Amino acid sequence: MALTTSLQNYLSSSLISASGNAATTAIKPPRSSMITSVRMRHWAVHAAAPDTTTASVEGFEEGVLVRPNWSGETPLSRLVAALISFKPLYSLLKLGARQVFISTAEKKNIPWREMTKEILESEVYKELESIQNNSLVYPDYYLNPFHAYDEGNLTWLAAAEAEPATMSMAMRAIPDASSVDEANEIMRGNWIRAIEQHHITYSGTSTVRDVLDIGCSVGVSTGYLADKFPMAKVTGLDLSPYFLAVAQYKAKRGVPRKYPIRWIHANGEDTGLPAKSFDIVSISYVFHECPTRAIVNMVNEAFRLLRPGGTLALTDNSPKSKILQELSPVLFTLMKSTEPFLDEYYLTDVEETMRKAGFVNIKSLLTDPRHMTTTATVPQ
Repeated sequence: MALTTSLQNYLSSSLISASGNAATTAIKPPRSSMITSVRMRHWAVHAAAPDTTTASVEGFEEGVLVRPNWSGETPLSRLVAALISFKPLYSLLKLGARQVFISTAEKKNIPWREMTKEILESEVYKELESIQNNSLVYPDYYLNPFHAYDEGNLTWLAAAEAEPATMSMAMRAIPDASSVDEANEIMRGNWIRAIEQHHITYSGTSTVRDVLDIGCSVGVSTGYLADKFPMAKVTGLDLSPYFLAVAQYKAKRGVPRKYPIRWIHANGEDTGLPAKSFDIVSISYVFHECPTRAIVNMVNEAFRLLRPGGTLALTDNSPKSKILQELSPVLFTLMKSTEPFLDEYYLTDVEETMRKAGFVNIKSLLTDPRHMTTTATVPQ
């Protein structure tokens, strides 16, 4: 117990230090001007960027490396992999990671435990029967432990904690934000505007009739898409019936929509949905949890699902993020201990994968200091 406590204290201090470093090493405007900068200046950079380049914008600085030196086959990466493969240490890291994630979130005024308890003590369980596809066969990679859960995403606890974890992610991405709302206004706002701008520029129409959110989790990103495109029919798709049950439960208790979001329990690699049936397909914060073969399959499936002129939007960790490239040894060891396919993600050329699938007008943009949004078009 003393060792676990010591590790937790070490990780906590490292997280605080890393947040401080992030605030000082990234070149950021004052908070009062940051959102204005986000809204007004970034789109000129995005629209003017040539194909298959990553735009770096004020406030969101790229590192000097192609990818972090703790990924791939570097000596540092191999050392971390060897440490994680030692089961007693892995168990300790996993326990420490979970405790740190919760305590760090609550220090940012995110009521992690309260939000989790509220879901677990609700009637969310009644939603499972209507949402679960009992004939679905889970891919092997999805059965791995994720995010310090032994059952990965196939558990009620993971589903109940998904929303506070998402809120915590926003605060880590925008460490100088005064609140979760402000962090989301920047992080989610940039992401959704990148999608809208790309679709208007390259689709030939501003009309959006059908939107698909692959890997929708508990529906946070799906809700943002539905709010941005209120006249569209929006579908959230995920492999976890537990996540979808939470999404459906919360949607039923939210503000009624003209077109209620549809929730589907299916595999993003082979959705079973009709070809050419969507104008926008979004895949957010999914690929870093997938092996390369799954990333390729999802990109190909998105191409099949999109209408001519349709837009694919991928958002995830940016290999070129200065903050991610400069993570402390403790933090990247902690991260890799809860993300079994992180190396494969960083070694996958997402833009080339999109190009091989047939996409054109491929654009990448740092939409916050940690995450990149890559948009592309199905040829008309």
